[in-house]
Amino acid sequence: MLALARSTHPAPTLGVTLIAAVLGVASGLEPWRVAVLAAVILFNQLSVGLSNDWLDAPRDRRVGRTDKPIATGEVPERVARAWAFGTAAASILTSLALGWPAAVANLVFLGAGWAYNLGLKSTPVSVLPYALGFGALPFVVTLSRPDPAAATWWAAAAGALLGVAAHFANVIPDLEDDRATGVRGLPHRIGAQASGGVVAVALAAASLLLVLGPGDPDPLRLAGLGLSLAIAVACAALVVRRSSSRAAFLLTIAAALVAVLLLLGSGTRVLA
Repeated sequence: MLALARSTHPAPTLGVTLIAAVLGVASGLEPWRVAVLAAVILFNQLSVGLSNDWLDAPRDRRVGRTDKPIATGEVPERVARAWAFGTAAASILTSLALGWPAAVANLVFLGAGWAYNLGLKSTPVSVLPYALGFGALPFVVTLSRPDPAAATWWAAAAGALLGVAAHFANVIPDLEDDRATGVRGLPHRIGAQASGGVVAVALAAASLLLVLGPGDPDPLRLAGLGLSLAIAVACAALVVRRSSSRAAFLLTIAAALVAVLLLLGSGTRVLA
């Protein structure tokens, strides 16, 4: 079970779940709806993480990835496959408690992750599933209200930009291994240095939208903006100095959490 848990990409899985919960609070959801929303997104991300490692297991074996339990045989592929489908079903079924609009938005988010794992990761449009999926996340939240509402354009755009940053930061450490196994997504085509620039610009733009989008930024939100921009610069610096490091990806998650916490000062203004 511990090896299976390591195959779920635990850091981003928990990070995205926490982001969704914070968005739920910022959108004025009742506590039970926040709890259900967190469960929906947790199952969603568990499924995407497990399917990623299950589908990538043959490639991971070829390049000797010892940090992948499915590739090393610690977790049988049939077990990982069953859990990937099982958690996807759990996410879909649980989302129905929030209403069909939220369930549809969650299906878009989940489907984008699976589409990436099933082949889009090896194409020039590899970034699109991340942008679409994370751009849909604010809608999962706002459509979970008793009176479903669309998310604001700036919240959706910020989510898409955070998804773009996550994609590039996640792929950078694996560029060489991916090339050796035929994976040629957008980050592979533009290289590590340019990808680091994309991460920094996307993080900075997302932070600006989350602070300036609601209007009338207060000192606390401006301080959060400064921290987010500092993290964006640090990510770019890490990529320039050591493109194989995963620290940039972890910083991207931290920046996303800081950016979303800024929404707590926006109240329900995340609603269109």
